[in-house]
Amino acid sequence: MKPLRFVRLAALAAIALPLARLVDAQNTPPLPVVAFVDVNVIPMDRERVLEGQTVIVRDGRIASIEPSARARIPSGAVRVDGRGKYLMPGLAEMHAHIPGAQAPEQVIRDIFTLYVANGVTTIRGMLGAPNQLTLRAKTASGEMLGPTIYVGAPSLNGNSASDPATAARLVREHKAAGYDFLKLHPGIPRTSYDSIVAAARAVGITYAGHISQAVGLEHTLASRQSTIDHLDGYLEAAVPEAVRMRVMADQANLGEMVNAVDASRFAALAADTRKAGTWNVPTAFLWESFFSPEAPEDMAKRAEMKYAQPQWITGWSNQKRNRIQQDQMNGVSAEVSARYLSLRRTLLKTLADSGAKLLMGTDSPQMFNVPGFALHHEIELMQEAGLTPYQVLESGTRNVAEYAANDLKLDGQFGTVAVGNRADLILLEANPLTDVRNVARRAGVMVRGRWLPSAELDRLLAEMAARNSGAPRG
Repeated sequence: MKPLRFVRLAALAAIALPLARLVDAQNTPPLPVVAFVDVNVIPMDRERVLEGQTVIVRDGRIASIEPSARARIPSGAVRVDGRGKYLMPGLAEMHAHIPGAQAPEQVIRDIFTLYVANGVTTIRGMLGAPNQLTLRAKTASGEMLGPTIYVGAPSLNGNSASDPATAARLVREHKAAGYDFLKLHPGIPRTSYDSIVAAARAVGITYAGHISQAVGLEHTLASRQSTIDHLDGYLEAAVPEAVRMRVMADQANLGEMVNAVDASRFAALAADTRKAGTWNVPTAFLWESFFSPEAPEDMAKRAEMKYAQPQWITGWSNQKRNRIQQDQMNGVSAEVSARYLSLRRTLLKTLADSGAKLLMGTDSPQMFNVPGFALHHEIELMQEAGLTPYQVLESGTRNVAEYAANDLKLDGQFGTVAVGNRADLILLEANPLTDVRNVARRAGVMVRGRWLPSAELDRLLAEMAARNSGAPRG
């Protein structure tokens, strides 16, 4: 019996084929100039609101931001009434999953629509395949409605990268194929991990994802892994060495580990994380779904499930039932689950308050996490964990731009409402800095300069719900 492995994710690797990153947009019609008139701007450069502004968008970029009293609106511009509304940067889902080439195109289009309809204008795909390189180009050119995509390479894990030479070869191949970063899964031997790090630095590509038990949090931070996802490795690093050795040998169950966690160690671990410059993508709501006492039948009735593929819901329901059985077999009581989730929330707040960097993500679509909608659950949970609305929102806006520029070496001109930045924007009915839940009250979304009012987004969602209606659920 291996009682802790059920909290870790695994995937098979594939070898990517080369694809040019250049985008042919010659058949994409030009976008109209758009003016958000008399709107309150939340620039997200710091915690503030600029009232009564007119924001002009031209050619997919923010052309001007001026007080409405002196702003000049170009002739023929599409005017969007911003009175009483708030304009903020679009959000990012930094742990997304995009289907492979076997998925019907409509499913992929629906996933992208779900993101956009929820104000998600950037995603980081965490398990790559060659078709995703094509999708990256299609959404960037406007040929397909969807967010800007960062594509992770096929999984590097204990099977695909079982020895240093193979690991280094895969790094070179993934870089040559045009992937934006390397995705790490559990099970990587430390020698292979060090080979990945060395090869990645040599060819100029970053690496991100899970922490393997043989590598550990401390060595991961020392190696300056760009992101740690799911808060991997932190609780294991906060237990006495004897318990940690049992965890690494898969001899300790979750309850033994959870009860041995010394939360006073979180501050030092957070300080080490800040010093390393490593980002965390908490995916907090996913873990709440894993360990919550909620029945799968009730989870399948959440309002957003009408937009989910019926086969997803069936799979998620079975996955949740299996987890409940595994918990019972492994002695994971309701009290252990509650303490585990409480420790994760405490750790999340400690990371935020220490200045360690956070990126917003949910691991959608998985375990009743419907793309886009799950991000709003994540946002609420982050606030419940004690983060301020600004701390929550910056993890999905300005922080993402910093990560893109510094870690991915890509365009970082987005994530704030500023002249010259990519026009990825959400128009809201209320101020999210007073209540972060207001970020779900969208009046419309702009993706790279394309304006989509709520009526159009609601129509797209209604069509999606109709396609999924009538099928068995749960």
